[in-house]
Amino acid sequence: MLIVTPIEVANRAGNKYLGVLVAAKFARYVNDFPRDRSVEFEKKLTTRALEELSDGELTYRLVRRRRQET
Repeated sequence: MLIVTPIEVANRAGNKYLGVLVAAKFARYVNDFPRDRSVEFEKKLTTRALEELSDGELTYRLVRRRRQET
């Protein structure tokens, strides 16, 4: 099993907090896809997302938050 350290995540994402947020968002996105329930996955989605981010297979872009108009 590959262990992903916060330093590896920070190298790809800029900092470890942003890396964890990107990986969690990607895991939630993948979880929404329909999948075959008869197939057992050996890894959790968050683990797979962190591994893909640290390997450079996952790309993302930051979007500025819009201000709410009152």
